[in-house]
Amino acid sequence: MKVAVFGRFYNKTTTTSVERLFDYLLKKNADAYIESEFFNLIKKEAPNFDDYKSFKTFDTLDKSFDFLVSVGGDGTILRAIIFVKDMGIPIVGINTGRLGFLATIQVDEIENAIQNIIDGKYKISERSLLSIETSPENEDVKSLNFALNEIAVSRKNTTSMITVETHLNGEYLTSYWSDGLIVSTPTGSTGYSLSCGGPVITPDTNSFVLAPIAPHNLSARPLIIPDSTEIQLRVEGREESHLISLDSRIATLENGTIIKIKKADFKIKMIDLLNESFLDTLRKKLLWGEDKRN
Repeated sequence: MKVAVFGRFYNKTTTTSVERLFDYLLKKNADAYIESEFFNLIKKEAPNFDDYKSFKTFDTLDKSFDFLVSVGGDGTILRAIIFVKDMGIPIVGINTGRLGFLATIQVDEIENAIQNIIDGKYKISERSLLSIETSPENEDVKSLNFALNEIAVSRKNTTSMITVETHLNGEYLTSYWSDGLIVSTPTGSTGYSLSCGGPVITPDTNSFVLAPIAPHNLSARPLIIPDSTEIQLRVEGREESHLISLDSRIATLENGTIIKIKKADFKIKMIDLLNESFLDTLRKKLLWGEDKRN
C-alpha cells in the first residue's frame, strides 16, 4: 500500500492526528510518503518525530500511489488537488478543525477509517472541476488552470464595483455590476458561493452556479446552469486590472481579458466511507451552525 500524506498547518489537533495516522501506517507496513514541506513542519513541531524517520518525502506524485491523505480542513484538500491533478489518485481528508464537507474523518476515527480503506470498505465520489483559458494568456493561470470549488473574478485595489460581461455558449446573458462573480461547481456550492446567497447542490449534480458578489442590482440572483455550458467573462472597471481566483490561488488579469470557463476533462476522486454521506455531513454542518449562533 503506497500512501501520500499532505498537510499545510500544525496545531494541537494536527499533532494528535499525525501521530495516530503515522503509527497506524507503520503498523500496517505502509509505503508512506509525506509532502516535503509538511515533513519539515512535522520535523520541527512533532515531539515524536524520530518514530517516523523511515517515511519518505515527495514533491510530485505519480499514478503508483493508492491514495492521498489530507491532514487539515477543506482548504487543505483544495491544495492537495494540485498534486493529484488528473492522475485519478483518490483523496481522503482527516479533519483537524471545524466540520468540513470534504475533510470528514475525525481524530478518533483515523485508525478505523484507514483500515476500512485498506479493506476496500469505501465508495468513490467523483467531483467535477472547472478549467479556464484566458486571452491573452496569463502564465499564473495557465500553469494550474483548474479549480475544484470555484473560479471567481473580483475587484482589486478599489471600492468601485466592476462590470462582468457574461456570455453562456456564445449567447449574451447580462453584465453584472457588482464586486465580482463566482462560477461554482457542486462541490464549491457549500463554500464562497453559499456565502453569496448561492444554493447548496449535491456533489453528483451536473450543474454549475453563477453567483454575483454583492451585486448593485438587487434583481441579480444566483443562476444554475448545466455543466456542459461554456462560460465567457470579460471585466471592465475604473482600475486597469482585476483579480481572478481558482479556489485559493489568486492572479491578476488586465481588464478586457477574455476568460473562458468550462468543465474540466477530468474529475477528482474523493473517498467516502460507507457510514458517511453528503446529506449526513450537511445535517451536521447546519446543526453546528445553529449551535454557533446560539
